[in-house]
Amino acid sequence: MSAKAHSPVFGRVLTAAVTPFTAGGTVDFAAAGRLLKYLQPQCDGVVVAGTTGEGPTLSDKERLGLVDFYKSRARRGFHVVANVGTNNTAESVKLARAAARAGADGLMVVGPYYNKPNADGQRAHFTKVADATELPVMLYNIPGRTGLRVAHEVIVELAATTRVRAVKDATGDVEGVALLRSQTLSDFFIYSGDDSLTLPMLAVGASGVVSVASHLIGRELGDMIRAYEEGNVAEARDIHLHFLELMRELFMTTNPIPVKAALARLGLCGEFYRLPLTPLNEPMAARLDAVLREYEFIRRD
Repeated sequence: MSAKAHSPVFGRVLTAAVTPFTAGGTVDFAAAGRLLKYLQPQCDGVVVAGTTGEGPTLSDKERLGLVDFYKSRARRGFHVVANVGTNNTAESVKLARAAARAGADGLMVVGPYYNKPNADGQRAHFTKVADATELPVMLYNIPGRTGLRVAHEVIVELAATTRVRAVKDATGDVEGVALLRSQTLSDFFIYSGDDSLTLPMLAVGASGVVSVASHLIGRELGDMIRAYEEGNVAEARDIHLHFLELMRELFMTTNPIPVKAALARLGLCGEFYRLPLTPLNEPMAARLDAVLREYEFIRRD
C-alpha cells in the first residue's frame, strides 16, 4: 500500500439518504429540501436512491430528479452520489450516463443481485459501468441484500485498473476489510456500510462510513472518525459506545423503516413508504420512541 495519504474521494461521512414521499405516494421534494438543509452541516454528502432511499421502488425519472434536486441545491463540496446499480448491466450503464448528466459527483454500483454472476461476470459488469462516465465509482458489497458477495480479487483488480475508487463494505467481515486494505493503494477508499462497525473498520484501514445513523448523528460520527485519525482512540471509542444503542435500534427492522420513522418524529418528512415496505408496528414504534427520548431527539413525557 502506498504511504502517500489521500483525502477520501467522497469525504468521511456520507448519508444514505431516505426518499421522502407524500401521502399520495409521490416523491416529496419539499421534504427533501428540509432534509438536505438538515444534513448539510452534519455530513460530507448523500447517496441518492440507494437501499435506504427505497431505490428499488423509484422510477428512473424519480432517481434522476432527486440527483438533480440535491445537486442544484447543495453547498459547494457537498458530494451527491447516485446509486445506479442494478442486475442489468445495460440498464446500469444507461443510468450512470444519465446521472452524470444530472450532475452527480460519483456513482454507487451494487453487486448484481438475483442473477449472481461469477467473478468474470462481476468484473465485466463493474468495468462497463465504470467506463460509462468520467465519474468516480463506489462499489457496494452487501451480500445480505443481494445474495452475492463481490469477489475480493475483483475489487482489488478494479481498484487498480478502472475508475472504481471506493467500496462500501457491508459484509460484516472486518478481516476481509483488512486484507483489502493491505492489497490496494491509498487512493482507494473503504467505507463502512454498517454504522456499528465503523470504528472497528477504521482500525484496519477504512476511511469513513456510508451511514444511516448520520441522519441523526452525522456530526458525531465525523467527530469519532477525526478523533481516531488524530490518535485519540479512547475518545473515538467513547463516542462509538455512547451511540451504539441508537445505531442498533435504527436496524430493529428492515432499513429504512426505523430511520424514516425517526425523521418523521423530527418533522423532516412524512412516515410514508412504498410497498413492500410498511410502517413500524406499535411495539417497535414504542421502542423507537424510547431510544429517541433517551438520546434527547424527542422530549421525555
